Amino acid sequence: MNIHEYQGKEILRSYGVSVPVGKPAFSVEEAANVAKELDSKVIVVKAQIHAGGRGKAGGVKIAKSIDEVKNYAKELLGKVLVTKQTGPEGKKVNRLLVETGCKIKKELYLSFTVDRTTAQTVMIGSEAGGMEIEEVASSTPEKILKEYIDPFIGLAPFQARRMAFRLNIEPALVNKAAALMMGLYRVFVDKDCSLAETNPFVLTEDGNVMALDIKLNFDDSALYRHKDITELRDESEEDSKEREAAALGLNYVNLGGNVACMVNGAGLAMATVDIIKHYGGEPANFLDVGGQGSAEDDAKAFKIMTEDGQAKGIFVNIFGGINKCDIIAEGIIEANKMLDLKIPIVVRLDGTNVKEGREILRKANIPNVIMVESMTEGAKKVVELVKDA
Repeated sequence: MNIHEYQGKEILRSYGVSVPVGKPAFSVEEAANVAKELDSKVIVVKAQIHAGGRGKAGGVKIAKSIDEVKNYAKELLGKVLVTKQTGPEGKKVNRLLVETGCKIKKELYLSFTVDRTTAQTVMIGSEAGGMEIEEVASSTPEKILKEYIDPFIGLAPFQARRMAFRLNIEPALVNKAAALMMGLYRVFVDKDCSLAETNPFVLTEDGNVMALDIKLNFDDSALYRHKDITELRDESEEDSKEREAAALGLNYVNLGGNVACMVNGAGLAMATVDIIKHYGGEPANFLDVGGQGSAEDDAKAFKIMTEDGQAKGIFVNIFGGINKCDIIAEGIIEANKMLDLKIPIVVRLDGTNVKEGREILRKANIPNVIMVESMTEGAKKVVELVKDA
């Protein structure tokens, strides 16, 4: 789960991390009122969407008067902002963050995430603050600094100070920078974050260390422990299909193509997406129906995949374990009854109760259901069938 920048800054503020003073605004009038309240010579007006790259896309404006704040708010609210992370469809701006500006002396990067290779939290720092960190890591990996954190001890003060010195922060500000790192780490742990990132965090000309921008992502599996975080969810920023699938306990990601994929197990789902791409197709989604479920649940999964006309064909690729092939077959039949599906459904079943599942489909004799023996055959077939759709 993601939240907006202004929400993340409120959380950081409650942990004693220095951030610019500001408030959200949902209208031009509200933006102007916030600016008046801040009474600063420089006001920053920032579009609030769940995507990075807002500055390059024109979503961050610097104002030096209330009239400029109004003009920028009018320009941004309702605008569809297209960044590298939104895709070509972009995201509509429904809210703004209006905050005080600051005189920046140096921009730096800092984040906490989990390194799955070492099974440890890692603190990542770089002097290339304000840039896209992926590009920095690719082109100049020597600029990426890491501190691995013992899960039993947590981030030690000496590690924070060491990172500050490695980032060439002037000695007078090392303790302030270390305090920011310790505060961000506490947020990461206490709130069950999957990512806590400030890019940039800055050294200011008046001797302050501040998180100028903040991004917090949360582990969905831990949200039951954080009602306060769940209440910050902005459903308008989320894919409606992904929300609907999550409510059913399904793992669904919209990939934008036209070949829908219904698979059990994340590994098989990724392999299915890859093989469709290999044979020239474009996957519409990643859908893992997991190991449990009834025919009715499977039918609901079909509804999510097909409800907006995006999918021109469906590849059902099931290796039955706990999730039995005969249940999947009944779900396919139920989905056809419920949705009156006309698009081709290519079905590859294997594993538990495969004979029963195939027999159920044969007896149903559904014209648009094509059974295949292998994943390769199925991928080739569904790509061929949707080619001219």
